[in-house]
Amino acid sequence: MLTTIMAKFKQSRRDLSKRPQKGPSKPRQTERKSSPSSSGNRGERSENSGYFWIFGTHATFAAIANPARKFRRILLTRSAAETLAEQMKGKMPSVEPEICERHVIDDLLPDGVVHQGVAALTAELEDFGIEGLCRSLSEAESARVVVLDQATDPRNIGAVLRSAAAFGASAVIIQDRNGPEMGGTLAKAASGALETVPLIRQTNLSRCLKSLKDAGFWCVGLDGNTSDQLGDLNLSGKIALILGSEGSGLRRLVKENCDHVAKIPIQSAMESLNLSNAAAIALYETIRSK
Repeated sequence: MLTTIMAKFKQSRRDLSKRPQKGPSKPRQTERKSSPSSSGNRGERSENSGYFWIFGTHATFAAIANPARKFRRILLTRSAAETLAEQMKGKMPSVEPEICERHVIDDLLPDGVVHQGVAALTAELEDFGIEGLCRSLSEAESARVVVLDQATDPRNIGAVLRSAAAFGASAVIIQDRNGPEMGGTLAKAASGALETVPLIRQTNLSRCLKSLKDAGFWCVGLDGNTSDQLGDLNLSGKIALILGSEGSGLRRLVKENCDHVAKIPIQSAMESLNLSNAAAIALYETIRSK
């Protein structure tokens, strides 16, 4: 299998592997590490406008299997290429992967990234917006979406996407302002869910909630300071779950635009749950209510 995939990929392994193991390597200048971005994800955004690096086996292999993805480069170690060949079952990526040594990938990504011998330079998926989401669900009797107010940590957002995929949510909506850039850290935390659950950015979340209501959604905000418990609500039909940041929670205007506010009961020894844990529990409650 590995021999077959090497032949199909037509890789220049000889040129790549001759680079010295010690000392600085010489990847293409246009794809060297970029300067630190405003989100702090150094090196995840490429100087190729609109492209970013995805890394790690689950995130990258899921992206390769997604026909909507556009790639500039795919880099694999020999062992990763063998794993990819087994998973793709003869289907070839849209660009020829480059078989390389691990240090070549190290040089293209931020320090300390666990890439598992896999990286791909890819364009962002199309964001079809809240209007497109509502149109796609216009005939659905039930649906679940997650709205994150002031979420800024790409790992948290990625983990929420993973839970959303596990519980069949139709989308995760985040605030565009102060939200993290699309990058490999978010994609890796999502563990492939970025390919199946749309991540939609919105400038005004209060206006977004009004659009969801017009489309038949019941908007339920999570707030640990209220008395009503989430498990006591009827969460059937179309439900939008709105979660705030771990520090300040839901903003006032966002909370005022919720149809109901409820809490996940936890022991008083803990002030709150991690954002992704709260999202997973809330999504489970919507499944349990069906």
